[in-house]
Amino acid sequence: MAKLYVSNKDESARLFKSDILELFTHVHWSVPIIIYLPVVAYAVYTTSQIPSLPSSTAVELFIGGLAFWTITEYTLHRWVFHYEPKSALGKYLHFMMHGVHHDYPNDSKRLVMPPSVSIPLASLFFGLYWLVLGPVYTWPFFGGFMLGYIFYDEIHYATHHAPMKFGWWQKVKHHHVLHHYHDPEKGFGVSSPLWDVVFGTLDPTEAKQTMEARQ
Repeated sequence: MAKLYVSNKDESARLFKSDILELFTHVHWSVPIIIYLPVVAYAVYTTSQIPSLPSSTAVELFIGGLAFWTITEYTLHRWVFHYEPKSALGKYLHFMMHGVHHDYPNDSKRLVMPPSVSIPLASLFFGLYWLVLGPVYTWPFFGGFMLGYIFYDEIHYATHHAPMKFGWWQKVKHHHVLHHYHDPEKGFGVSSPLWDVVFGTLDPTEAKQTMEARQ
């Protein structure tokens, strides 16, 4: 099988001539926690200040937002990050957005989403939820959604740079390893393989192991 990466070391490919622009493409794993955990906390606090919202409903909306992140993650990874444009500009943008990660999968500073991308996306989703759910339901739902995003980024980093040798964590790591080193058109879920099971995009190796485990 042909090698599916350029380098498996913890090293980077340069994306911009400008040192300043290049700096913003390198992100420490702690950045999503620092930026978005306060957002989650604020969403929970704001939810608690809405007297018309029952606690049980708020919890359900929070869990719903967390669950909805998983399908959002799968959708973005499969149909946006792995979309391959035909134009030269499109190919360049695709490489910057996700192709570079597959070429240098263990580059520790390009495993979580840069704030220059995640903040506009988070703002867009918040606006959409506000329009669809209204001001009351948006806060708990968005809080759960953003917690899901934090889990996604940190689990993604861990699959490349943490042992994850036991139980569920080992399965999550194995799932993502197959995506990088066996078949990049399978295994689009990162924080969970759930939607790969639903949509039939499990790597055949993993699907066979899952069937054998059920027998």
